[in-house]
Amino acid sequence: MELISREEIKTLIEQPKGNCVSIYMPTHPAGPEVRQNPIRFKNLVKEAETRLVDAGLEEKDAIALLEKSHEIDTQEFWEQMGEQGLAIFISENIFRYYPLPIDFQELVVVTDRFHIKPLLPILNGNGRFYILALSQQDIRFCEGTRYSVNEVEVENLPKSLDEALQQDETAKEGQFRIATPKGGTSNPFSQPGTFHGQGSPDRDKHQEDILQFFQIVDRALHEKLRSQKAPLVLSGVEYLLPLYRQANTYQHLMDEAITGNPEILSAQELHDQAWPIVEANFQKSQEGFLEQFHELFGGDTGKASNNLKEIVSAAYYQRVDSLLVAVGQQQWGLFDPTSETVYLHPEKETGDEDLLDFVAAHTLLNGGTVYAVPPEQVPYSTPVVAIYRY
Repeated sequence: MELISREEIKTLIEQPKGNCVSIYMPTHPAGPEVRQNPIRFKNLVKEAETRLVDAGLEEKDAIALLEKSHEIDTQEFWEQMGEQGLAIFISENIFRYYPLPIDFQELVVVTDRFHIKPLLPILNGNGRFYILALSQQDIRFCEGTRYSVNEVEVENLPKSLDEALQQDETAKEGQFRIATPKGGTSNPFSQPGTFHGQGSPDRDKHQEDILQFFQIVDRALHEKLRSQKAPLVLSGVEYLLPLYRQANTYQHLMDEAITGNPEILSAQELHDQAWPIVEANFQKSQEGFLEQFHELFGGDTGKASNNLKEIVSAAYYQRVDSLLVAVGQQQWGLFDPTSETVYLHPEKETGDEDLLDFVAAHTLLNGGTVYAVPPEQVPYSTPVVAIYRY
């Protein structure tokens, strides 16, 4: 099953305000324990109904709002789940569910927007990455996570060099212009389209054909990846890798690649070699955040904070550049934008929302970066720290 994307999470956050039900449940993907899934599910839906009534909804309206949840409560659904967790989002106009490779804590939240914080580990250390397996005869594109990998069909992505050059009209007419690369991590050629060395004219022409092929591949991937930030790992024989980097325009192409013939590797074998590359990148990014936070927090810059009340207001007003927030715990309260007052409550009160979820959601909506980690990984024993834009 495909992993939920950053764009889908942002879409959930942006839903019109109203009675929004968020349900997170751990699931048993296999074995006799699978029978526990529907029981737990029914209990959580019943809890959601109670919370809707507590929020002021009539019981019959609460039951009607949750009616769609029964559509997935079938034996077939639970037998085919195959994942460790299930996230469900229900409002008047929305019903979405995501089987995910995360062992969620059991949680039901009813507020005026969807609760998204348990999803955030997907966007950092357990997050999405891509693999592009390069071959003149068989191009493959995969989406992966720490836990899984899926080979994905990409619209207009040619499978082979011959297919690409036959389909490209400008290539047929001999009018193809080799573009200056806009991205990538290395450029082995001093000028686009110029090849150096002691190759024969036939060899140089073949290299030009491969580069043209890869530019067609890059254009197809651009349509899919244009708004993505997930790392892309190349797999291919060594002489193809610099040619693809020459054609690449995706800004998050990894320096390190999987070398060798990918045609003999399954998607899972590609994943097993790509994950250590990607994991190191995720870890480096988070370590970079912490290093920058400590530098700014230790000075008198005012650009870093571990004060939740300050961070709530800063996130609302688009000041938060990046955030490290604890998953698995909540801080209930309210934010009044009119007076810029933050109210913190030790226990959830009517109308409260999780302010840790609030700061994470607003940071994401405003183009910031969110790292979701276990509580013990947040500095100074606070549930959140932030770096400000200004």
